[in-house]
Amino acid sequence: MSAHPATITTPIYYVNDRPHIGHAYTTTLCDVWARTMRLRGRSVFFLTGTDEHGVKVEKSAAARGITPRALADENAAEFKRVMSLFGLSNDDFIRTTEPRHERRVQALVKRLHEGGSVYLGTFEGWYDEGQEEYYTETKAKELNYQSPVNGRPLVRATEKNYYFRLSAFQERLQQHFADHPHFVQPSARQNEVLGRLREGLQDVPITRTNFTWGIPFPGDPQHVIYVWIDALFNYITALGVGEPNSDAARERACHWPADFHVIGKEILWFHAVIWPALLMALELPLPKRIHAHSFWIADGQKMSKSLGNFIDLPSIEGYFAHYGLDAWRWYMATQGPLTTTDADFSAKHFHETYTNDLVNTVGNCASRVGAMIGKYFGGTLPEDAERGGPWPDRCASAVRQWCNHMDAFELAAAARCGIDLLRQIDGMINETEPFKLAKDPANLPRLASILSQCAQTVRVAGVLLEPFMPSKMSALADGFGGDTCRHAPWEARSAYGHMQPGCAVAKLALFPRVEPIGKVLAG
Repeated sequence: MSAHPATITTPIYYVNDRPHIGHAYTTTLCDVWARTMRLRGRSVFFLTGTDEHGVKVEKSAAARGITPRALADENAAEFKRVMSLFGLSNDDFIRTTEPRHERRVQALVKRLHEGGSVYLGTFEGWYDEGQEEYYTETKAKELNYQSPVNGRPLVRATEKNYYFRLSAFQERLQQHFADHPHFVQPSARQNEVLGRLREGLQDVPITRTNFTWGIPFPGDPQHVIYVWIDALFNYITALGVGEPNSDAARERACHWPADFHVIGKEILWFHAVIWPALLMALELPLPKRIHAHSFWIADGQKMSKSLGNFIDLPSIEGYFAHYGLDAWRWYMATQGPLTTTDADFSAKHFHETYTNDLVNTVGNCASRVGAMIGKYFGGTLPEDAERGGPWPDRCASAVRQWCNHMDAFELAAAARCGIDLLRQIDGMINETEPFKLAKDPANLPRLASILSQCAQTVRVAGVLLEPFMPSKMSALADGFGGDTCRHAPWEARSAYGHMQPGCAVAKLALFPRVEPIGKVLAG
């Protein structure tokens, strides 16, 4: 296993909106991966935060009669509260209004300007106010002069701006995509980017003059740095890039480039084209992978507040209260829209997943193995005269597959590696019927081997499921091996046979059977 540092980022979330399922989903995915890499002994940097500048924040604050700073503070505090509520393990939470970010952005933009990658010019074209994105006449016409995200009319704009010479990086970007065929995932997303890239790149404005809520352009404070440029830089300003003598730069420089930027598909262009070009202009390494997931829909329809099917924070907290946080994490990571297909969130499907995966498989398997060891061997792991039978190889194979899936950010497939081990143990119990063997004392050595193999495999499966369900799998680890196993290095923790005969094995009740949440809410 490589011990090099591991870095993962969420997009930084715009404070014009309160947290909802989209924010919860992306951040949970990153948290699962970050916990995985820590489990495997790597030094991890997991970054999230809030994007707080721009005209939308300025307008929303004015509509409420408060300052942009007050609005940003209010919603950033809510995002921070949510990170804690979700038990997320991010190593930093960056706000784009923090002095550390603003100083470093100005230093980086100054480098771009002095290096000739930024120049003063005039923008004439179309502007998407919702996305704060510019379009040429050709692109606007193709979009029927409507935002591709919210359908609102594009606004005609003429403005003197500083421009980034994006067009100068056309060939280098195309070469990078050719050299790194997995740079953007899923592969269909990479094809989307390549299709648009072949149309040719235009230089992009990186400042605005029609509002003031933003970071001033260095040397020309009448211009405010465009919110998207400001936001993209968060991935490196958190690491101290732009301020080489800072503590952050000294301590975190090893964490660039990022292994994964995890984003929603609607912001792919910024991350797959503009961001890499900015890094090229600064002569900095590019991120290794950009994963653009799809959207959640609800009961077959696009989520919207007007339809009443929007999964907002109060709705999420209702699921926490009914099923537990780990059940929510499991559903997000295994049923979500990680690929190119939108995922349908429904209370019925959530309940079915909870019951089938967690109650009937994880909970039931651990409970029945612990109960039988308690009943027949006084709650301690018996000796296995068969030396594990086929199970050491099966566990080793599951661990290898799990590592490969995690490295590729295939979270649902990784989760199945743990679940499949437990289902195989259930099959073994059903086939060998230990409760019948126990009736004849002559079968005691065979019974001991069966239950030892079951317990050892359940413990390994629990390790593989730990990043998804850290609280429940912590309880499983306590019951199957305890501290001796939990604090061992990865190679030992993930290996079959790490539990020693005589150690305590407990009967556990991890996932209670509950009524469907719809019935509870209706009642």
